[in-house]
Amino acid sequence: MNKMIVANLAYRPIRSIISIVAVAIEVTLILLIVGFSLGMLNDNNSRQKGIGADIMVRPPNASMFNAFSGAPMPVKIGDIIAKEPHVEAVAPVIMWTTSTTNIEVIDGIDLPSFEAIGGPLTFLKGGPFQGPDDMIVDDLYASGNKATVGTEVELFNHKFRICGVIPHGRGARRYVQMETLQRLTGNPGKASAFYVRLDDSRNTDAAVEQLRKTLTDYKIMSMKDYVSLMSPDKIPMLSTFINIVVGIAVVIGFIVIFQSMYTAVMERTREIGILKSLGASKLYIVRVVLRETLALAIAGIVVGILLSLVAGRAIHARVPTLPVQFTSAWILRATLIAIAGAMVGALYPAYKAAQKDPIDALAYE
Repeated sequence: MNKMIVANLAYRPIRSIISIVAVAIEVTLILLIVGFSLGMLNDNNSRQKGIGADIMVRPPNASMFNAFSGAPMPVKIGDIIAKEPHVEAVAPVIMWTTSTTNIEVIDGIDLPSFEAIGGPLTFLKGGPFQGPDDMIVDDLYASGNKATVGTEVELFNHKFRICGVIPHGRGARRYVQMETLQRLTGNPGKASAFYVRLDDSRNTDAAVEQLRKTLTDYKIMSMKDYVSLMSPDKIPMLSTFINIVVGIAVVIGFIVIFQSMYTAVMERTREIGILKSLGASKLYIVRVVLRETLALAIAGIVVGILLSLVAGRAIHARVPTLPVQFTSAWILRATLIAIAGAMVGALYPAYKAAQKDPIDALAYE
């Protein structure tokens, strides 16, 4: 049977290649979309952890993404937070979204208070702010935009000069002085959130409860709890989006496999008649069709995984700030989805092949 299956697939190379490519596209589509989603979320989570804060204080109307909540909080609230038990440092930050070339969050910070949260910034090149129009960027932004110390960049219709490059993994990819961003966005004396560092992280729960009593209208949570919200199943519509993409991918694989195997069955009517006349059972005919489909699906899955890995590396090399993350769980899930879709697509053609009358099949021209 294996020799016959290989011979059948090799006899129609174009159709076999098209089927393999269709399954590969299905797998690649699933892995890349999920890879983008997981990569961006996990990258954001790691950068939030890298700030070094224990607690985040946000405005009452804060969305899950701070940069979309504006800057409604008076900076003076930081003085109230600083007086609470166990609080060692407070850093206000104004976050603003820009979409000049891609969606990016710019952080306006007060450098001394920001460094009090997670320690002094490590500069790979240059140094801290020297003037109101200076900008600090991370190494991935610098690499992806071919920028270095002294490079001028335009942001919010304003010219900034890169004064320092730091390692990635600590908050935003680009920092400007808080007062400058407040002025450019029309939010003088306002902040989007406050990062809070405690004397001991074991006091986090007690400090959160005390802050909630003091600032009753504000959203206050530990950084651990905030980061835990950044997952596909907790972000509105992201799970739905992923499910839609998976559904589209499955439909693509199903239709192509169905068309390929149905046409193959129709073209091999006489061959099926010969097999039946030699004693092949209906189950045997079904197994032949399904095993051909499985061979095509496995080949397509291997090609799809390889394409995804190559595409992910190429995208990251071209755009270092755009992470793509592949997990073994999703590779396995994409594999099972592709196999299931292909086998379902082959069921009806297999049934049609098994139902053919050997006498009619032998007389078929």
